Amino acid sequence: MTSNSAPQHKQGGAALLAAMLTVALVAIFAAGALWQQWRTVDVEGAERQRSQARWLLSGALDWARVILREDARAGNINAPTDHLAEPWAVPLQEARLSNFLSALPDGSGNTAEDDKLAQQVLLSGQIIDLQSRLNVTNLLVGEQLDAKTVIAFERLFDVLGVPAEQLRLLTLGLLAAQRQSSNSGNNNALMPQRLGQLTWLGLAPQALQTLSPFITVLPTRTAVNLNTASVQVLYASVPSLSMTDAQRLVEQRERQHWPSMEAFQKALGRSVNLEGSHSVNSRFFEVLGRLRMPQTALQERSWLQRDNTDVKVLWRESGSLQ
Repeated sequence: MTSNSAPQHKQGGAALLAAMLTVALVAIFAAGALWQQWRTVDVEGAERQRSQARWLLSGALDWARVILREDARAGNINAPTDHLAEPWAVPLQEARLSNFLSALPDGSGNTAEDDKLAQQVLLSGQIIDLQSRLNVTNLLVGEQLDAKTVIAFERLFDVLGVPAEQLRLLTLGLLAAQRQSSNSGNNNALMPQRLGQLTWLGLAPQALQTLSPFITVLPTRTAVNLNTASVQVLYASVPSLSMTDAQRLVEQRERQHWPSMEAFQKALGRSVNLEGSHSVNSRFFEVLGRLRMPQTALQERSWLQRDNTDVKVLWRESGSLQ
């Protein structure tokens, strides 16, 4: 009896172990399938929210275009001015989407699910006057450097503490790119179209980071808007202007913008030739939109060109927030 029962116990133990392994494998596969299903749902939900975010930011861009168009209509077509006290210049602080929907004449007009989502969506943004900055495109006239613009950039680099060697590398890179573009038969083939592309011409990333709030790369030569330029840009672009006077002018401008070039000359206290290099209005603007949702955060950057009441998008790019 004893010798026969031992093999039976061993067979029973082996069967129990096999059953336990089978149950464990089934549990592992089931858990894996459940996780994969959850992950798929989660990814689909995040992708759906990103798609919704893109649509919402497109709506925000359209709204910015409306604001700029209405600003042009409200102004004097014969003597247009753009300044920092206008509605377009007021940044939109982060606010819930539901606040905007409730402001519509008929209320939100959404389902309960849409209203719940609107409570979770946070939207912010701003419109920036790109002509408040020095335009890198102005450095060139044909295949030659523009001496007046070079002096303005020298003053800007100096006040920001960026080495003069960086400006030399930038101008040499621009001249080389212009010559190669001309030789290829396309004048814009190798010329920078975005601010980040200036590093291709030799400008160091650290220098570009310092300069970014004060320079831009626009598709055509532009004048600096005296009503929106920073202290540093005013100092750099207005010949012989001291930093103290630039600060004084900006403080004065905060109380009352300059409706004409003559008004600026009067505030300056002396006559200086600013024809073609400065203005009191703008055509180019940057729109920054940021949107946060429960599972995603997205930002979008767009450049707009306004000619009277015609506002067109030059380019736009979007990406996830860091």
